[in-house]
Amino acid sequence: MTFEAKIEQVADSILQDYQKNRDIDRIESCRTPDKDAVIDIIEKLRRIIFPGYFRDKTYRIYNAKHNLSMLIEDVMFHLNRQIALVFQNSGQSEAEAQTHAQDVCLEFFRQIPAVREMVQTDLQAAFDGDPAATGMAEIIFAYPGLFAITVYRLAHVLYALQVPMLPRIMTEYAHSVTGIDIHPGATIGKYFFIDHGTGIVVGETTVIGDNVKLYQGVTLGALSTRGGQSLRGKQRHPTIEDNVTIYAGASVLGGDTIIGRDCVIGSNAFLTQSVPACTTVSIKNQQLQMRTRTDCPQCESCSNPFCKEQA
Repeated sequence: MTFEAKIEQVADSILQDYQKNRDIDRIESCRTPDKDAVIDIIEKLRRIIFPGYFRDKTYRIYNAKHNLSMLIEDVMFHLNRQIALVFQNSGQSEAEAQTHAQDVCLEFFRQIPAVREMVQTDLQAAFDGDPAATGMAEIIFAYPGLFAITVYRLAHVLYALQVPMLPRIMTEYAHSVTGIDIHPGATIGKYFFIDHGTGIVVGETTVIGDNVKLYQGVTLGALSTRGGQSLRGKQRHPTIEDNVTIYAGASVLGGDTIIGRDCVIGSNAFLTQSVPACTTVSIKNQQLQMRTRTDCPQCESCSNPFCKEQA
């Protein structure tokens, strides 16, 4: 059998496998959003949120109103197209999806000033909370936490407007870039600061108050997902009240778990029960053991008296 014939044989076996009528066996084109188009929309929305930081440098003369109008028209066109696709995929007719998408796009852009107001508080929280920050520009350009929060705030508007799939694509893009996983359904108050950020998980039904700070590796998750789809719409994730700081590696799980205002949750804590206001939670230090090797070739010439004692 020739190599070409073997390839044909492999193709036939895969085509036969497609006939099992599983979810993965669909052959006809699925009307889903274009991920590259969504990423482009995010980048252009950042230019609207931070007009002086990410503006198009190809313009010789920058007229704010003219360029903003062009940018809004550009984003509106592409966003409308992506939203219409997900509405059609959810069962709406093409005409219904187009009309619905236009209404959603207009409402989304009406809420941009409110989103910008929240992002300003997040920016201020990052500056106030990080002594390493040299200025606002550094935070806007370089801090992954602010990027993830900004994308979340935009996606949350679409989520609240009941746009399927698209908000999740947006936050998962931010997740892939930053390592910070914020579900667009989470409810997050103002002055939200993520420090470092890698490995943070914020679940769909999480409620976070104002002036909350999270460090890397924090999980605000569900206690159990064994119920699967029967848990949809139920409070599965914790509530974090105002002025709470949660340090690296801590896990707070469960829909009935409430962390009261002004609490501090120490690193690596594992909480499945509520904590009253003004409480510090920490893990008792483990005992450390330190032993200097006695076979170190440098010990004879070492000037450290501790090393001499151990030897």
